[in-house]
Amino acid sequence: MFSQGQLLFAGGFFITFVIAMIYSYRKDAKLHQTFYKDNYKILLGFILFIAILFVIKIFFKR
Repeated sequence: MFSQGQLLFAGGFFITFVIAMIYSYRKDAKLHQTFYKDNYKILLGFILFIAILFVIKIFFKR
């Protein structure tokens, strides 16, 4: 399916990507706390909206 070289490259890429993401997040953590402190409200709104759509779908299916 995949050669050993491809698997090694994918593993190395994944590890490097995760390390870069952690470094980037820690570098911007203070900035995120300043500008995105109430973003959970938006996430809850999206989840509520999707839940309402499912309820409407189930209601009109019957």
